[in-house]
Amino acid sequence: MLNKNKLLKIIEKKVLWLSCWMIHNANHLRNNEDGLKVGGHQASSASIVSIMTALYFNILRPEDRVAVKPHASPVFHAIQYLSGLQTRENIENFRGFGGAQSYPSRTKDIDDVDISTGSVGLGVAMTSFVSLIQDYVLRKQFGEKIPQGRMIALVGDAELDEGNVYECLQEGWKHDLRNVWWIIDYNRQSLDGVVHEGLSERLGSVFEAFGWNLIILKYGKLQKEAFDEPGGHLLKKWIDDCSNQLYSALIYEGGSTFKQRILDDIGDQDIVSELINKRTDSEFLDLMANLGGHCVQTLIKVFEKVKDDKPTAFIAYTIKGWGTPLAGHKDNHAGLMTKAQMNSFKLKYGISDGNEWNRFSDEKNNVELDRYIKNLPFQKAKHRKFQSKKVSVDENVFIKETKISTQNAFGKILDQYAKNNTDFSRRILTTSPDVSVSTNLGPWINRKGLFSRKDSSDTFKDRKIPSAQKWIFSSQGQHIELGIAEMNLFLMLGAAGLSHEFFGERLFPIGTVYDPFISRGLDAMNYACYQDARFMIVGTPSGISLAPEGGAHQSIGTPLIGISQPGLLSFEPAFADELALIMNYGFNYLQDEAGGSIYLRLTTRSIDQPMREIDNELKNNIIRGGYWLKKPGSNPEVIIVYQGAVASEAIESTALLGEKFKDSGVLSITSSDNLFHNWKNQTLSFKNKTTQSHIEKLLEFIPRDTRIITVVDGHPMTLSWVGSVYGHKTIPLGVSSFGQTGKVEDLFKEFTIDSQSISNLGFSFN
Repeated sequence: MLNKNKLLKIIEKKVLWLSCWMIHNANHLRNNEDGLKVGGHQASSASIVSIMTALYFNILRPEDRVAVKPHASPVFHAIQYLSGLQTRENIENFRGFGGAQSYPSRTKDIDDVDISTGSVGLGVAMTSFVSLIQDYVLRKQFGEKIPQGRMIALVGDAELDEGNVYECLQEGWKHDLRNVWWIIDYNRQSLDGVVHEGLSERLGSVFEAFGWNLIILKYGKLQKEAFDEPGGHLLKKWIDDCSNQLYSALIYEGGSTFKQRILDDIGDQDIVSELINKRTDSEFLDLMANLGGHCVQTLIKVFEKVKDDKPTAFIAYTIKGWGTPLAGHKDNHAGLMTKAQMNSFKLKYGISDGNEWNRFSDEKNNVELDRYIKNLPFQKAKHRKFQSKKVSVDENVFIKETKISTQNAFGKILDQYAKNNTDFSRRILTTSPDVSVSTNLGPWINRKGLFSRKDSSDTFKDRKIPSAQKWIFSSQGQHIELGIAEMNLFLMLGAAGLSHEFFGERLFPIGTVYDPFISRGLDAMNYACYQDARFMIVGTPSGISLAPEGGAHQSIGTPLIGISQPGLLSFEPAFADELALIMNYGFNYLQDEAGGSIYLRLTTRSIDQPMREIDNELKNNIIRGGYWLKKPGSNPEVIIVYQGAVASEAIESTALLGEKFKDSGVLSITSSDNLFHNWKNQTLSFKNKTTQSHIEKLLEFIPRDTRIITVVDGHPMTLSWVGSVYGHKTIPLGVSSFGQTGKVEDLFKEFTIDSQSISNLGFSFN
């Protein structure tokens, strides 16, 4: 019976071997027809093997969630393979089509990925927002109480150059963040070199400034024992004084060179010479490589000592390429072991030909190890993705006003949901980066309050100072107010939009942001969609119709973002009744297995509303992306196709065209995104050639010589594709340069999207 330390040491070696072999196989052994380097990160993987061994085979509980350092993907897959959650076929196909992914992915990998990661630091910040959502779900008490887990990020030290990490730290401090660990793989190397001296101290001061526990893991058990020997204090001082670059270089050069350099620096002192020379070159190299991040015993001891829920940062000193021939070399980030180096590495680890992919279950003498792994609570839990029942969405809320903006209508619809106080409305969570009131969340917040771990009253209200807003914080509040950082907004939406899988309780997250600033959070929005998070993002105000605000607050290209972003279905309704239907549809779409997230592009411009009854056909057409607001006659010379806030201009332009073009019509587009992808997918389908897309049905009766004018308060490319459906000549109108201050009518005229300009173009066709 092996003791736990020996078990973990064998597991650690197996994980290092499998991760290195996986990359080697992909680059040197697997067929490579296109000749491109497959890549992988043997050195970056090696530096975190010990940390991940300590976590996955001793520390983690089923309720814990981990964001694995992206370049440690091979280590993660190796661990999952040993646990029975990954297949040999997939790891042999690492970085191949359908194989284990380059970076851990919730949606593309078959193993138990908690949080997708990529080399941009977003997975690190995501852990904080998942923890905040865990607090939210626990305090709302939707159903059976879930165990409270730790949200753990395994962080490459170079990832801490990413700005979103520090935005996240400040937001966490504001919200009294709990149950988060960041374990920093401090190997002191980035992609192109060695990090600056003193970075550890700087990082430590940042964490302490935000109220985190800070734990430095610099020395391993072997080093601490050596420090207790005669002369050990001098060896410790040399280690502490040694620069990052020199330490890395000496690790790469080997034990003999390392010994000589220390003796040269310290001088001829018998006690130091004895301490060093009583160890072989190999033993001394192992001693100097035994940093805190490479000592499983030390790691476990430190991890187990953390008993409180205060956020904790561990700075674990490591060596990039630890245990491999690449260890310490500054060029090792993208480096790969040669075949000769791999053969030596293979010999060192006692791997025989044909047994390279062995798990412990494949080896008769390692049954005890396999049993140990399979009986760990974390491993026994297997895939830890919860499911949530489908929540019944409240009935449509229609706003009966003759003139209103879609932004204002959004606030009124949400306010009505708040009044309903149903299971559905209790699961709506709103959030905004300090623009809640100006994006019309005010009425919702006044009814539902702001979420906080601690209750607090509104001082202005207590002092009877008149204010339209009631900022009351409580554990039952349903709005989380964020600072002005759009990256944090989308990370929050990503975390809340995965609540049903993390915690088994469905939320309906709604985020509001000024539409142009979606671009500031685009990386995090893409990241959230990549994980199949389900949320509703409301971009408002949008377009140049926000005229007096000037060009900095006027969005142009966001409709194209809505069309191009996978996992996000975008709508831009013109009227309040359209918005009500789309929101209701959207809340169901968030829950559909084949659904996704919703993007609403709304405006502050009030326009006349069509006072109409919506039948099922019109309802379906609004959701599918378009309908005839004014159906053309039998022989139209021109039709107007519009989306969003320019509805009035489209209608007025047909009136100006008058008797001369009496057959002209107006096609209302509520979702260019839905229309385009339905058309594209139908066109590419080999099964249903006889089935028409929705846009084909809408345009099928239009003569081929009819001209189309498309109009949108955004980039003209948004609708220009409509002419390609049947080959109609099309003039796309919109905004393709920065806006400016002014009145709406002045700006619309400047960009030729006013009714007179549209009608003039219609006349020019004659």
